[in-house]
Amino acid sequence: MIECRSIAKGIGKGELIVSSEPISFLGGVNPDTGVVIDSKHELNGQSIKDKVLFIPGGKGSTVGSYVIFQMMKNNTAPKAIICLNAEPIIATGAIMSDIPMVDSPSETENLTGGRTVEVNANDGLITIIDD
Repeated sequence: MIECRSIAKGIGKGELIVSSEPISFLGGVNPDTGVVIDSKHELNGQSIKDKVLFIPGGKGSTVGSYVIFQMMKNNTAPKAIICLNAEPIIATGAIMSDIPMVDSPSETENLTGGRTVEVNANDGLITIIDD
């Protein structure tokens, strides 16, 4: 188990999708599909729908919080979000949308793309399921 700080309560489980780059939800992710549409982003063309998104943090406009909320309403949102350092835009979107979110994981070397993880933001724990 990996300890972390809880940002938005809840438990989410899914395949981990990892980016070394911050992401902007406004203009960077299509809220109708959950696909990253920022042509300069390393996840361009990949879907974050029903995944556990692991990113350094967010960037861009405060409207990004509402894009996350729209994704939740469209059933295209990630199951959970892990950030190295949470910032207000994504944290607000996760809280508004009931998406479990944590930050400051105690270790990251085992958080690699394609693994199945459970984010327990109630207890501040990430569990790697496919060990």
